[in-house]
Amino acid sequence: MKLIHKILFLSLICLMTLSCELEDGENLNGPTAESIQDGITRGELEQAITGVLSDMRLRIDTQVDGQSLAGREYYRFQSSDPRWSSDVMTGNLDNNTFYTTTPYSARYTVIKNANLIIEGIGNSEGIFTEAEKSLSEGFLNTIKAHELLMVLNQQYQNGIRVDVSDPNNLGPFLGYDEAIAFISTLLGEAATQLQNGGDEFPFSLPEGFTIAATPADFFQFNKAIHARVEVYRGNYTDAESLLEDSFMNLNGDLSESIYFTFSQSGLDFPNPLFFSVNQTVANARIAHPSFIEDTLTGDSRISKVVRREEVLTQSDLSGIYNVFVYDNIVDNVDIIRNEELILLYAEALHISNPSEAINAINIVRNAAELDDYTGGDSPAELVDEILLQRRYSLFAEGGHRWIDMRRFNRLDQLPNDRPGDNVFVQFPTPAAENR
Repeated sequence: MKLIHKILFLSLICLMTLSCELEDGENLNGPTAESIQDGITRGELEQAITGVLSDMRLRIDTQVDGQSLAGREYYRFQSSDPRWSSDVMTGNLDNNTFYTTTPYSARYTVIKNANLIIEGIGNSEGIFTEAEKSLSEGFLNTIKAHELLMVLNQQYQNGIRVDVSDPNNLGPFLGYDEAIAFISTLLGEAATQLQNGGDEFPFSLPEGFTIAATPADFFQFNKAIHARVEVYRGNYTDAESLLEDSFMNLNGDLSESIYFTFSQSGLDFPNPLFFSVNQTVANARIAHPSFIEDTLTGDSRISKVVRREEVLTQSDLSGIYNVFVYDNIVDNVDIIRNEELILLYAEALHISNPSEAINAINIVRNAAELDDYTGGDSPAELVDEILLQRRYSLFAEGGHRWIDMRRFNRLDQLPNDRPGDNVFVQFPTPAAENR
């Protein structure tokens, strides 16, 4: 049985409680998946949206850990499961184990739940205006596009299924180029749906979406995600235009973002990417030594790691700096923030307008207490600088380093620490897909 077909049952179970694990510990028992599919009330829509956004956080730690290890950002020590130090560092990946299957299934759970809600809205007669339906579909299609990109970032040239609306007739696997083109189109369609609606969603959004709580502001979030997609595709002219319509602000707070929240109350869960300092090999994230060695003098982003009292070693991998991107167990996790958008802007302009690209680079450098960039302005030199800034600005947040080095064909520049270690290109397609 295909894994995505199996996910249907997980989706239904999650929607019966409207998120297996919910923000702020709220128990949203009530509507069933069947009742939502046949037609959804305003109250059920509110709960269902909360469930979808909550489920976006599921297995985020497994996905970030896997990609960050591949990008040699840090080591993941876990004495109860040495596969982080063996499989993932050597590239001998298992297609039927947690680091492959759980992020994959978590992302498709969100996608299938979003599809279910869209179907329910369409079957709700006399409850929502056409404008409200358009807004809801634009919102959910943006979320679906984000989750599909998360799957594609791991699967890469394996391709992914983009059409999973009918569990009994799943769409085919599309290769990377086709899949990312589909995601781009979906984001464009979602933007149009957002514009065709009114000024207010028929549901409220949680704290992490404060700067995207209205359709007009969420439209900017849509454009931000779309800009990331177009930069990945190398469509720099389109990316520049999308960034201009996003919430990017060259003069604004670099930390301005849309983000996930966490708590320790009720049915919610704490930030799984947080570990306290001086953890043992039982459970630790240890910065790759190259992150410290390559840090520019004076770069304040070195504060994202904290020196330990002693070196920690597992399976001949050693480090003395804990990853400390998150300060506490309920710290927020960014989905996308202004600092990344400015670096995407620099990349979008590094060929057509190198002086403006350098201006964007300097905004990020200066915020990190570094002097202005003084290197050359050729495309190759600017790519080197942009990748350096992305490495430190986005360290240990989303596995960006691996994605960046892969899309510039530089994976061979990432370090291997032991004989037999290897930087892999993509995660395998889960065995249960039965391709």
